[in-house]
Amino acid sequence: MASLLLIVLSLTYLTPSLASDIETRCSKICHSLQEDHIKEQCKTTCLSWYYNNNNNNHHQEASEKDVNKEKKGEEKHNPYYFGEERYEHWTRTQHGHFKVLERFSKRSKLLAGIENYRLAILKAEPYTFIMPSHWDVDEVFYVTRGQGTITLLWEGNRESYDIKEGDIMTIPSGVIVYLINKDSNEKLRIAMLLQPVSLPGRFEEFFGVGGKNPETFYTTFSNEVLQAAFNTPLDRLKRLFGKQEKGVIIRASEEQITALSKSSTEGEGGPRTPFNVLSKQPSHANNYGQLYEANVNDYQFLRELDVDISIANISQGSMMAPNYNSRSTKIALVVQGSGYFEMACPHISKELEESKERNYKEHGQSYHLVRSQVRRGSVFVIPASHPVAAVASKNENLLVLCFGTRAENNDKFFLAGKNNVLNQMEREAKELAFDWPAEEVDEVFNAQPESVFFPAPEGRGPFMA
Repeated sequence: MASLLLIVLSLTYLTPSLASDIETRCSKICHSLQEDHIKEQCKTTCLSWYYNNNNNNHHQEASEKDVNKEKKGEEKHNPYYFGEERYEHWTRTQHGHFKVLERFSKRSKLLAGIENYRLAILKAEPYTFIMPSHWDVDEVFYVTRGQGTITLLWEGNRESYDIKEGDIMTIPSGVIVYLINKDSNEKLRIAMLLQPVSLPGRFEEFFGVGGKNPETFYTTFSNEVLQAAFNTPLDRLKRLFGKQEKGVIIRASEEQITALSKSSTEGEGGPRTPFNVLSKQPSHANNYGQLYEANVNDYQFLRELDVDISIANISQGSMMAPNYNSRSTKIALVVQGSGYFEMACPHISKELEESKERNYKEHGQSYHLVRSQVRRGSVFVIPASHPVAAVASKNENLLVLCFGTRAENNDKFFLAGKNNVLNQMEREAKELAFDWPAEEVDEVFNAQPESVFFPAPEGRGPFMA
């Protein structure tokens, strides 16, 4: 069918050399798709478009749209990947935004184990003020970029803390929080893992301050209750709670930013002083990357959510070794750069599970490769016990933030390199397990001299076009 279409193209619309160029271009566009039948559909769609739309000025734009459609078809078989389109903007102004990833269990029943977690991203432009509010969630956040001051109102106190890139902090449900980006040039970006306390997987933000935008909850009460509560005439209350309409994230003056910053630097701080993950020595480091990890031993309040945090900085053209976690499901957010993830999964779709069940009776367990290209903002979920590897692109580092759920008593096992857990097997166990001489098994297992971070696969890789 494709060859027939090329003949029609060359005879009817195109010179033979141009037809060859188009086939090459379509092959290049579609080569990264995982499944062969999807790859062929993509190529056919691409060639068909050129046949029906012989307009050289739009070739690249149209073919990119077509391959994106095909990749969406491929992503149906990868419920662990979340792209930018999976976020919903709760707040968006010229001064910043707050966006929330869709519920994990909505994407797939395979993610039901983390259905009571949500991931959110806050971005604030320089010299901005984020309105006070409280949520019905317990929260842990990580500052991915910039610096600011965060203030907590609770237990009759005001606690203010300076925050910067690499800081983590937890905030209990119901605490009133506001913050500023105190930098005059750089954006403030914060990634948040939220655990709702009212409804599984659902939460709300409550504004006491404000007016029309953000809408204050005070005006929901009856006039009689408001007047009695504040001991203030109704007309004055309406003026107070009716003026603000600038939004949740607003611009502040330099003088206001300076004054709000002092509340942290001049105070004694408090018990929830943030912990900077990047200030620690990396748990693993070499020329190919670094891994920074923080747990309850570093910051005791992580125990409240049973969460740990790690940052993997994979150098360009490098990879992180295949590994798995014993108990923890990792929610991986790409903070910077691009690359791809590969994971071995024993269950993907109902059809694959049925096929696996039939195959299992004859041959034992079977696995499916799930693989996704990732870039800043992409999220990839790694369930407990699932072996996974991450690869950075050839021209930029891949910086990945992981929130680990069920962190207590979790262990990470590496499956290649000097610290390969399988190297601990006895000689006889290796021979029995692989049906191969132990010496040859050891030759393979010891061929990689590095630990945790290695050079990336040779060649372009599946997503390196």
